[in-house]
Amino acid sequence: MPNWREHILREFTPQVARLTLVADPDGLLTEEGVIQGLRERCFELIAFEDPIAFRFAYESKYRSRWDRGELTELVVVLRAEMEDLASLPYDLLQAGRKLSFNLGDLFPNLSYPVVAALDRADLDALYQAQLQYKPDRLGDNGTKDFILLHVFEIAPELIKQPSDLLKVLLRRHFREQRIPVVLDERLIQVLRNNAQFSSWPLDEIVPDRAAFFAFLQERWPIFLDRLSATNTEEISERKPLFGMEFPGPLNLPFDHDDVRVYVDNLFLEGLLRPVPHANANKLSKTWVSPGVQLDPQADRLRRLERLIESVDSSIPPSGARHQEWLTFAHRWAELIVVAYKTNSMSSGGQQTRIQELRQKVDEAFLDWIQRRYAGLHNMPPVPPVMVHHVPRAIARKAGQPGQEKIAMVVIDGLAFDQWIVLRDVLAGQRHRIRFHEGAVLAWLPTITSVSRQALFAGKPPLYFPSSINTTSKESSLWSQFWLDQGLTQAQVFYAKGLGNGSLRQVRESLEHPQLLVAGLVVNKVDKIMHGMELGTAGMHNQVGQWAIEGYMAKLIDLLHELDFSVWLTSDHGNIEAHGCGRPSEGAIADLKGERARIYPDQMLRTKVKEKFPEAIEWPSVGLPENFLPLLAPGRSAFVQEGTRTVAHGGISIEEVIVPLIRIERHPANQSREGNE
Repeated sequence: MPNWREHILREFTPQVARLTLVADPDGLLTEEGVIQGLRERCFELIAFEDPIAFRFAYESKYRSRWDRGELTELVVVLRAEMEDLASLPYDLLQAGRKLSFNLGDLFPNLSYPVVAALDRADLDALYQAQLQYKPDRLGDNGTKDFILLHVFEIAPELIKQPSDLLKVLLRRHFREQRIPVVLDERLIQVLRNNAQFSSWPLDEIVPDRAAFFAFLQERWPIFLDRLSATNTEEISERKPLFGMEFPGPLNLPFDHDDVRVYVDNLFLEGLLRPVPHANANKLSKTWVSPGVQLDPQADRLRRLERLIESVDSSIPPSGARHQEWLTFAHRWAELIVVAYKTNSMSSGGQQTRIQELRQKVDEAFLDWIQRRYAGLHNMPPVPPVMVHHVPRAIARKAGQPGQEKIAMVVIDGLAFDQWIVLRDVLAGQRHRIRFHEGAVLAWLPTITSVSRQALFAGKPPLYFPSSINTTSKESSLWSQFWLDQGLTQAQVFYAKGLGNGSLRQVRESLEHPQLLVAGLVVNKVDKIMHGMELGTAGMHNQVGQWAIEGYMAKLIDLLHELDFSVWLTSDHGNIEAHGCGRPSEGAIADLKGERARIYPDQMLRTKVKEKFPEAIEWPSVGLPENFLPLLAPGRSAFVQEGTRTVAHGGISIEEVIVPLIRIERHPANQSREGNE
């Protein structure tokens, strides 16, 4: 089946030119599938953004190889129009052939601004729809309607009843579809023409996933009341609820066939929380049982069984896009948390099933990483894919209404399952905060000096070779990133070593009247990890206890009080690993981690690998050329055989995929009467 990438990739024939300059105003060459296609044709890609950073990478990584007679074909991408290629350095213009690609050529009959707003992953469906339906030239609204229908399967004019709207929003938010603002505005505009939806909080629940599920959570107990009522008088005598966050109808048709099909999975994956009810025993015998609290341990065991089935059936294939793994990581983390809460990892049949499932996940993830990881750092920073994209994604938000001041809170070493433990405690401590949950990939090797530095620098590790073995330059890298964005030194703050004690000194710094951006490192989880002898169970217990002490809740309160928009993330996760032996290498390793060893040249790394044949020689993807990692295989670590440890540095879904959470404080509950 023809696809839009062929239009681009056919221009790249190996051994035609060692340097190709591409004007790419719409970021088509940095789409995941195009990057993979270029790599399969042995082309390497580098974006021209910062002239100084580009020159460093170009001279050290490519020009030097050409001078040595090595065959390397390089594509330099400029996010600008064809005429702007003239702004590139003279030596590149003299040596390179020139190409240009844009969305207008791919979709000539559709509105360019509307198509440009789409995630590049959605262009596949749009291209096929264009081939099939051959639309005449469409204006903005016509293009919006065409895309809503053929890309997102939404026909606004067919949404006539509450069940229709719930079905559309459940499908959209359950799949975590990213729909551009211009399309959401079009959908809301059409919906407002229907009196049925006049009281619905459409501006919140249509675009905002967290708000939509919070809206459903408020209505779920009301639905259970109606379902368990014995007569119509009992229903009519119930008083309307007050203090609800969202206006709109109180009674939602959860029992409609198109809605009910989602209910099980909403509770299974933690999107909705089961609630206590006076008629719990009666309700437990019906289809709503996943949403009713009964016996906590029995509830968890039932949820665990379903999660095992869900995870087993949804492991992404080898050719999956990165978003599939980011979504899967959340489901996998939920399974890990529930498994340890039920003690299912201690013994018995469930333990065996989970261990077998973990083996399948590990094998699939390793295969995907080895196939796809190398191209991900070149993808556009919005939405962020890797940790070094996060500052750039945040910078796009800076200055927008409600985003004037921004804080990036990095909990060093926080794995996704540990985030869920922390989140559940925070949700109980602070009912007025809402979590917009996402995920990004850490840098490999998943060690602090590589991944956390990249996170604060907003650049791949290639660009900070002098500090690659330390974190001492993080503060200056963070400041430099924001200076490049036009801020001044007085507007930028960095602090590390947080996690315990008083917030007085942090408050004093955050209250500085000129401050606009704060980067905060919370080290507590990393400290817990490096002293942990009780594996994953011990990590969950200690992270939970730390959360209960309230430091994170108070930090988030402080940031919201001072009007910061709060983003929480991590530089890498961690896993419970077993010892496979410690290399006897003397002083030849530059860094001796438990899951990763770093060597200055290939000969030394090869010598150690001979004694650990299953270890992974990780290529210098986005890394300095003399920074050569050897990664422990599977869930092993370079420590004494028979030893159990909690460590990081290698390739596992828990180490590589980390949470990226926007934490929002919603307004205080107001007295609102719902509309029947």
